[in-house]
Amino acid sequence: MARVREFDTEAAVEAAMNAFRVRGFEGTSVQDLIDATGVGRGSLYAAFGSKEGLYLAAVDRYRQNYALPLIDIFRSGAPVRELIRAVLVDLVDDIVNDGDRLACLIVSAATERVPHDRVVAERLRSTVDALEDALTEVISHAQASGEISSNRPAGDLARFFVMTAQGLRVMGAINPDRRFLMTTVEVAVACFD
Repeated sequence: MARVREFDTEAAVEAAMNAFRVRGFEGTSVQDLIDATGVGRGSLYAAFGSKEGLYLAAVDRYRQNYALPLIDIFRSGAPVRELIRAVLVDLVDDIVNDGDRLACLIVSAATERVPHDRVVAERLRSTVDALEDALTEVISHAQASGEISSNRPAGDLARFFVMTAQGLRVMGAINPDRRFLMTTVEVAVACFD
């Protein structure tokens, strides 16, 4: 008779996600995951198959926690320049106030896993595409209504925003100084005139 899973899978994935954000995939041992989740090795393997399986669940959770809510924010109906500025300022505040220095799982996965892990690469591509598609739609409407200029394609502006946000994450890990990061925010907002 199969044993019933005796732990909260969602809580375990959340804890593992944060462990991977601190140490990366390679730097996080199975023992680190056991310590972070409070779940035994056998139960983790039974639920996720492997460390890689738990990592994929953590990447999916990161998308659910951060990317999907951002898409909802994009579609909130706020004026585009205000929206862009607010999202980037919130990002800067998160970076500056993060005493744990948690990495963006998209950035760390892109540098650590994508070169040799096609499944992770596809998951990240799907997440980035969803962000770009949602923002492209919003920018297109703003351009059509005359809210912002149409001198650049909406898709290019959306891609620029996503790259700027990811660049802020990277540079914020190096120098989490608010003034330093805000100069980039102001330049990026000016691109949406």
